[in-house]
Amino acid sequence: MCSMPAMFDGMKLAAVATVLYVIVRCLNLKSPTAAPDITYQDTPLNRFLLKSCPILTKEYIPPLLWGKSGHLQTALYGKMGRVSCPHPIGLRKYLPMQDGATATFDLFEPMGDHRTGDDVTMVICPGIGNHSEKHYIRTFVGHSQKEGYRCAVLNHLGALPNIELTSPRMFTYGCTWEFASMVGYIKKMFPHTHLIVVGFSLGGNIVCKFLGENRTNQERVLCCVSVCQGYSALRAQETFLQWDQCRRFYNFLMADNMKKIILSHRGSLFGNATKMEDADLSRLYTATSLMQIDETIMRKFHGHNSLKEYYEKESCVHYIHNVDVPLLLVNSADDPLVHGSLLTIPRTLAEKKQNVIFALTLHGGHLGFFEGAVLVPQPLTWMDKVIVGYANAMCQWEKQKPSLRSNHGDFDQIFTLKKG
Repeated sequence: MCSMPAMFDGMKLAAVATVLYVIVRCLNLKSPTAAPDITYQDTPLNRFLLKSCPILTKEYIPPLLWGKSGHLQTALYGKMGRVSCPHPIGLRKYLPMQDGATATFDLFEPMGDHRTGDDVTMVICPGIGNHSEKHYIRTFVGHSQKEGYRCAVLNHLGALPNIELTSPRMFTYGCTWEFASMVGYIKKMFPHTHLIVVGFSLGGNIVCKFLGENRTNQERVLCCVSVCQGYSALRAQETFLQWDQCRRFYNFLMADNMKKIILSHRGSLFGNATKMEDADLSRLYTATSLMQIDETIMRKFHGHNSLKEYYEKESCVHYIHNVDVPLLLVNSADDPLVHGSLLTIPRTLAEKKQNVIFALTLHGGHLGFFEGAVLVPQPLTWMDKVIVGYANAMCQWEKQKPSLRSNHGDFDQIFTLKKG
């Protein structure tokens, strides 16, 4: 009789051990913390940037209990956004486009002088279906304002629920028209401002494509930062249908959100005078992936004949090599949306071009990059600090550039950093 309780106790211990093992594996608790893996060419500018923005070369420490899980970092970013999210007050601008569309962006003035005394504007392109009211954008804008930056945030066409479309078109994966219109407005209204170009996820693709489409787009641009983009939609297409890292599930969730955005503008997009047909609407209702929506709806906004043509022409991988301004590309190795095979693109680019730095973190998920000791993350993320720190370093370089060039030998001796 005594053996029965002992057997149950053993089963309980085995169950507890199993649960703990699953938790450790799912939360990736045994994974080490590390500094980002940096790929760059050894130039005076890159050494200066890495020296002046030390967070790029220091250990990134996510929250202990959940921060090493890319899924939780991504999910918490999506649901919680940011801790103690600020509410910056800006002015909404409306820009009429040649095709009848109306682009909108929000303009936020700096809260003080920039450390260099210069006028500097962050021109920001959010992720898919996002806008200036998203928590991660608010947090980044609030941090940038305190550092003396003016911020202009594009609201993707159709993303704001209270803004009606004025033409039968909405934002797409790589259309740069609205972003170009916003940048043109900023350059005209603030003729002495320098520009820092920032793109998150899909926004990273758009800003890199914008800069590479025409070198005149790079005028007055100090640098560009892209975070968590995938670089090539055509290459990403197959990986987004795989269940590895639950990408197929994320694909379904993102497709569902896109359907809601499209259907909220059904009158503008599917009216009698539009290119969309009832058959397109029927296929949209049954779509379970972004690719199906892109094939049915999105590619037609710009007259692409096939999904392959749409993905090829809209991906920045075909334009990014034309970008000559300093370019910081940031990705996370545990990003469940961006397959590791896509990261050969930024790494190869950084190996070939002197203006590119590629930073790959071990943890961070998709636009997560939370920091914190154990459980509760800090209000500012590693991502927020890196972008502003890199921008500060570029502004400092621009300010000191004449003296640095005249004292090139002294500079090389002062700023020496072992290549990562």
